[in-house]
Amino acid sequence: MKIPEDGKLLRIFIGEADKWQDQPLYEAIVLLAKKEGLAGATAIKGFMGFGCKSHMHTTKILRLSEDLPIVIEIVDSEEKITKFLALLDPMVKEGLVTLEKANVILYRAG
Repeated sequence: MKIPEDGKLLRIFIGEADKWQDQPLYEAIVLLAKKEGLAGATAIKGFMGFGCKSHMHTTKILRLSEDLPIVIEIVDSEEKITKFLALLDPMVKEGLVTLEKANVILYRAG
């Protein structure tokens, strides 16, 4: 698979406790990205963060949170990302979705 040099980086900021059809939302998004043939997706768990409600989520002992921040990053062509955004829209009830330019330098497998 080849990604154009001028790709797009899609970032999805959600909570660990967010669900989609009884499945963790981050898992549903990554699996959908694979099903749709995107170049790759990575879900990253944060150890501290807050969103639009300014509620702090942290791993600190005194403030143990079960809803830590999750960021999903996907890089692919603008065309594929745009198509994926239409599928993503009903899934993300709360969160933040950003899109930016990505200069793809290298994308290869073993």
